[in-house]
Amino acid sequence: MNEVGLTPILDLIDLAGIAVFALSGALVAARERQTFVTMGFFALVTGVGGGTVRDLLIDAPVFWVTDPWVPIVCLGTALAVWFSPVDRWEGKLLNYADALGLAAYAVLGSAKAITYGIPPVPAILMGIITGCVGGVIRDVVAGRPSIIMQPELYVTAAALSAALTGVGMQVAGVFGIANGWVWVIAFASGVTLRAAAIHYEWGLPSYGGESGKEMSEDAADLGSPTDKRKP
Repeated sequence: MNEVGLTPILDLIDLAGIAVFALSGALVAARERQTFVTMGFFALVTGVGGGTVRDLLIDAPVFWVTDPWVPIVCLGTALAVWFSPVDRWEGKLLNYADALGLAAYAVLGSAKAITYGIPPVPAILMGIITGCVGGVIRDVVAGRPSIIMQPELYVTAAALSAALTGVGMQVAGVFGIANGWVWVIAFASGVTLRAAAIHYEWGLPSYGGESGKEMSEDAADLGSPTDKRKP
């Protein structure tokens, strides 16, 4: 393993992404009128789920086990939700915040995998896993349809950020470009794509020819978490 230390920039991105995903997990528990213990669990498992799977796969120390700030951020986010009305967090503002967390985690996941000597293609997959798996775990535990089962440009946005990071870091090493520029471009690209998908209701075509909008409407009838952001 040829490990290269990650920068404080990625550390801050990591905590920001954790906070956003922890918020989405806590809100699920709040909508279900669960206890604070359940809310804290959802915040933690959503915030660290993707990164935990990534670290186990790349044979790295699980990041939050030795970092006291991670559980503090998750439980602090749950506490903020506990003492505020759920309606305050509704609407597209949370979706845009989630886009920031998604892109940040995708960049971080790919960058960390590369520093642990993972080849570019698997490293890109690690970025996608980091950005998406926490939400998948949250939805499975809550017993509700996951956003990755919808035609929204969600995983696609994570894939864009992860791919630009994985490929960009290889190119940057050849031309002597700072990795920081790669991370910024990859992050901005993923956020832009996800934000455009939210605003313009973009979705991918589905198998069998059903439109993305029709699929989201079907999901809304099942109580999908995406019922307010149909593509």
